[in-house]
This record gives sequence, structure tokens and C-alpha cells, in this order.
Amino acid sequence: MWLPAQARADAQAGKLKAQACVACHGPMGNSTDPQYPVLAGQTARYLSLQLKDFKDGRRRDPRMSPAAAKLSNADIKDLADYFAAQKAVPVASNANDAAVEAGHMKSDSERCTACHAANFAGQNETPRIAGQHDQYIVKQLRDFRSHTRTNDGGNMGSVVRNLTDDDIRNIASYISTLQ
Repeated sequence: MWLPAQARADAQAGKLKAQACVACHGPMGNSTDPQYPVLAGQTARYLSLQLKDFKDGRRRDPRMSPAAAKLSNADIKDLADYFAAQKAVPVASNANDAAVEAGHMKSDSERCTACHAANFAGQNETPRIAGQHDQYIVKQLRDFRSHTRTNDGGNMGSVVRNLTDDDIRNIASYISTLQ
């Protein structure tokens, strides 16, 4: 397939820049460590926004904030485009059937797919969470509930405020089994 020279250069730039991300996020953005999110197949718009939020201090993490602080706008675009173009590899899930079913029912009752799209594939600024590590999902939902993470305009905080820890674990179990 022929691509214009600029598109080939940008893809190569993103691939080269992504080498710094491999230690945590895995080859081509497929993290095998459940504390780090899978970036492969994430929407480019969401990745760009998160990197900018880490860079500007609207989202904080002891590892990501310093790494993002060094990124230029071109770096952010190249990285977001690169990871969005990668194919997500299924994550290992130890979820039991009862937890998965309970998580499916709870996510339906909370209408999670209204924002995260069918099969949790994400869209635009809303992340793809299908196939994400359950441990990572649990942490993010708890952070939204406790208002430790607030870079979403308050949308997730209002959704998760009444979720129990069991609800959160079950939803995470369900989502981790999706692809």
C-alpha cells in the first residue's frame, strides 16, 4: 500500500518514540503487566488527550507525569497515532464466570456502553476499555470514585460514586474478558 512520504515519516517517528514506552506498556502497546494499561488499539484522540493531561498536570501519575512533561505536541500526536494503529492482544484474565456475569449485568444497568460504545470499543475522547487489564480498570474506577482522578469533566465520578468495591471488581472482570 502506498502512503505519502509525510505519513510514512510520521508512522516511523511514532514507532521510534514508542520505544521509551515499551518497558511499561509492552511491545506495540500491549502491556503484560496489569498495573499498566494496554495502549494498542486505543483511540488516537483519547491517547492525545491523556498525554496532554499528564503533561499539563490535569492527570497525575508518578511514572507518566515526568515522562509526558518532556513531550512536544508533535511527539504526542506521533505516539497517539502509532498506538492507535496497533492491534490489541487479549490480556490474561482469571475472572470467574459469576464475577463476569455480575459485571456484565452491572455495566448494563449503569449504561456504560452509552459512552464507551458497543463492546466497550471506545470512541473519540472516550477510551477503549475492552480487553484492558482488570487490575488497571479497578484502579481507575476507584480513582474516579474517590476523585483522585478528575480529568474527565466529572462524567465518570458521577457514574461510579455509588458503585461498591464488589461492583467495581465485577465490572473490571467483565471488561477484561472482552476483545
